[in-house]
Amino acid sequence: MRQLDERIRFTEQFAAALDDRRDPALTQQSLLSMVRQRIYGILADYEDQNDHDTLRSDPVFKLIADRLPDDPDLASQPTLSRFENAVSIPDLWRLRDVLVDQFLQSFDTPPRHLTLDIDPFDDPAHGQQQLVMFHGHYEQYQYLPIVVTCAENDMVLLVGLRYGTCHAALGADNDLRYLLGRLRAVWPDVHIHVRGDSGLGAPRMYDVCRELRLTYTFGIGVNSRLRACSDELLKATLQEYERTGQPQRSFLLVDYQADSWPAPQPVVIKVEAQAQGTNRRAVVTNRSGCRILPSGVYDEYALRGESENRNKELKTELHAGRLSDHRFLANFFRLYLHAAALNLLVRLRHTVVQASPTSAELGLPAELPTEAIDGPARRKFFNKRRERDPLGGGFACTWRMNLIKVAAEVITRARRVIVRVSGSWPHLEHLLQVSRLVSQLPIPFSPS
Repeated sequence: MRQLDERIRFTEQFAAALDDRRDPALTQQSLLSMVRQRIYGILADYEDQNDHDTLRSDPVFKLIADRLPDDPDLASQPTLSRFENAVSIPDLWRLRDVLVDQFLQSFDTPPRHLTLDIDPFDDPAHGQQQLVMFHGHYEQYQYLPIVVTCAENDMVLLVGLRYGTCHAALGADNDLRYLLGRLRAVWPDVHIHVRGDSGLGAPRMYDVCRELRLTYTFGIGVNSRLRACSDELLKATLQEYERTGQPQRSFLLVDYQADSWPAPQPVVIKVEAQAQGTNRRAVVTNRSGCRILPSGVYDEYALRGESENRNKELKTELHAGRLSDHRFLANFFRLYLHAAALNLLVRLRHTVVQASPTSAELGLPAELPTEAIDGPARRKFFNKRRERDPLGGGFACTWRMNLIKVAAEVITRARRVIVRVSGSWPHLEHLLQVSRLVSQLPIPFSPS
């Protein structure tokens, strides 16, 4: 991971965005060293500053932070706490630019289409943090961060920390304006589609998407009017299920206008009947094909499930749900650290990913794009992919189990440092595979 980091200058760009106001004569820990401590600690399942009171003397963590095992220890918990609490608002603005810069750098060729998924998630409080408030739906004191990810490459483009009782769409319109300004400055012809759940389905989000010439699909709650529109379809779908015994889905497109909307908009309603009962879901969209193939519009929206896995990784596996500093700005900075850890892991997954299984290997009748595969077959597709490529399709916990949490012997010699792992380690082939692929990446030019 450190080798990849050096080649794409990942943590270097992150640390360069921070303003170091310390006296150089009294400084023992560089910003880059502390950034690497925290990001690599998060990747290795050590998300708290307290963990580094032990890790600061770990020889491998010293190597990651440009020190030899016999050199002085890395930053302690009090030093890391001062580091996080020293972050200013201009630092956060620059880190926002860094996330987008690194996203742009992740593409070898300009993309023609991008799908941006906007999602909030609850972040439970761990004390009396600034702007923590009680949320009635989640029944807890919390923050409500917002995350924008790209479905094409799984990277996080933008994060925002918000007070605990804010509306799910708060600030998302301005976030889109910023992102579209940055993306179209580099890729003026890229087509961008925006997706979000019903919390983002608000008039101001529809307005900003039309203003920015975006296509969008947002979830919308099925109210009494939409139920009335789809009652006949649900009845027919239920009758077909009772006749065949097979799960049934049907779709309906209606032009719907809520009281707060200035004009009607197309709404796709999905009704289904199965052994578990009946179900109705709806999305509002401006996609041109919604009147021809409403099922395709809804199924493409349902692919948000894979993007929500990035939120799961960010919140639970990389512990962005533990923003336990007191100051709001320090917790905002922590959110950037966790997002950076996820993006570094995503870049590594892209480096080692193997070819996806073919339709023939899955028993499908023909070569189909993933988007065209139905629900059960799509689950089989992703399960098969992760089975044959546990690293390229693996979550953070898989990387920790197979590569990161491994016993090793570190030996310091006069000319080199040797890290020895067991020859009988069952995942040794993974290490060799990753090392070989990362070593093939070009080494960046250094003016020095």
